Amino acid sequence: MSDDRQGERRGRRQRPPARDRSAQHRSSQRPSERARRTDPARLTAYTAMREIALGGYANLVVPKLLREKRLHGRDAGFTTELVYGATRMHGLYDRIAAVAADRPVERIDPGVLDTLRLGIHQLLAMRVPAHAAVDETVALARQVNGAGAAGFVNAVMRRVSERSLDDWVETVTAGREPRQALALRTSHPLWIVGALRAALIGHGAATAGTAETELAALLQADNTPARVSLVARPGLATVDELVAAGATPSSTSPWGAVLAAGDPGGIPAVRDGRAAVQDEGSQLVALALARAEVTGPAAEHERWLDLCAGPGGKAGLLAAIAVERRVPFVANEINDHRAALVRQTLTAARARAEHVGTPPLEVRQDDGRAIGESSPSTYSRVLVDAPCTGLGALRRRPEARWRRQPGDVATLAGLQRELLASAIEATAPGGLVGYATCSPHLNETRFAVKDVLKKLDDVEPLDAQALFTDTAGEQLPHLGDGSYVQLWPHLHGTDAMFFALLRKV
Repeated sequence: MSDDRQGERRGRRQRPPARDRSAQHRSSQRPSERARRTDPARLTAYTAMREIALGGYANLVVPKLLREKRLHGRDAGFTTELVYGATRMHGLYDRIAAVAADRPVERIDPGVLDTLRLGIHQLLAMRVPAHAAVDETVALARQVNGAGAAGFVNAVMRRVSERSLDDWVETVTAGREPRQALALRTSHPLWIVGALRAALIGHGAATAGTAETELAALLQADNTPARVSLVARPGLATVDELVAAGATPSSTSPWGAVLAAGDPGGIPAVRDGRAAVQDEGSQLVALALARAEVTGPAAEHERWLDLCAGPGGKAGLLAAIAVERRVPFVANEINDHRAALVRQTLTAARARAEHVGTPPLEVRQDDGRAIGESSPSTYSRVLVDAPCTGLGALRRRPEARWRRQPGDVATLAGLQRELLASAIEATAPGGLVGYATCSPHLNETRFAVKDVLKKLDDVEPLDAQALFTDTAGEQLPHLGDGSYVQLWPHLHGTDAMFFALLRKV
């Protein structure tokens, strides 16, 4: 295939105006006379969409399929953007498809709807010429949905191509209440929009007067693909090693780097477990707990615990630091599969501990809610990376916004509070507890800590904000009101991590 044809199919050329795009793709050919098969990248994207529809996770499904189909470079990037974009934006795309098809999406076959989502994303959000987007989507439909579906897809795609994205947004949001329109325009469930608005105000990132502006910026950040952040685990790798492999140093985390392009699995330090893919906000949480001062009896015999360690990102960073300081470290995880992931994550650190003769790193399988009772006043530092809704990582988990329901917050609330109470009980006097969630929802963050503290008289909150410093050693701005820390994608370029630091007194 010529370079020109590849560029046309992948969309490397500048898109013409909307009316020209519409006219450009019209052809005297009937759908049955056009290409009967699409290219491997689009077919792989469709396969991923169907796996996600059956419960898969994009961040696991896409890399697996790229390896299986041996897609690299531009094709891999094209497939990834197709899947993530079509999944992330399908709330908006489904409304557009319903108008263009003149029928509710519930009456469209799920497989055909996934094909349309992929096609609409190419038309409205990628630099794919309209005629290529239409023709390839029809070819995909014929290949995976059948000849009958191809005609339907052709008709819908032609209607979609007749308007620009802005025109479609205006059409599908007309007459809606402002917040409903915002939810549809940014492709978020309405309940999440409301929860994030409350979180912005509750954490001090917005006032009633600025909430709508901040909310729009946050929702837009959720729809912006997250960059690949790497961490060099102390004593095992260096940032310079990651830079030599093609990354650039992070300005946010002193042990972080950013990979603009390429497969992080191809970096030797990542492949060996000496470095890892980890959001910079997640890095800062672990570093803050390790940096804070332990006092009293807890300082005499340091021993660290990650109470909910799976799948192991923060445990990997804390374990590396523990080895450097010759401190015993326990990573606890109740789930078998996630415990196995933690063991794999700690392989390099455990080998390092054995080599330098430090206390071994232990992976334990236990219910975190019971550790306070079974091991009271034992640990000097305890991390509670509590199971949560993950509303702070929507840019990385495109399917999460559609799977989570309002009831999930209440379901998780009891578990979060029990885990925090157990962690406090397991902490020695003078020791520290770091409570973290990858969600800014108030009921999972400030309210959870408040509910636990009001029942205890031997715990005090500490100022965590001073511990969140960037690569230059400066405290990060806009961390919120009070002593707690709330990070935001639109303000810090990280996931929306929450962190509270508590001392057992």
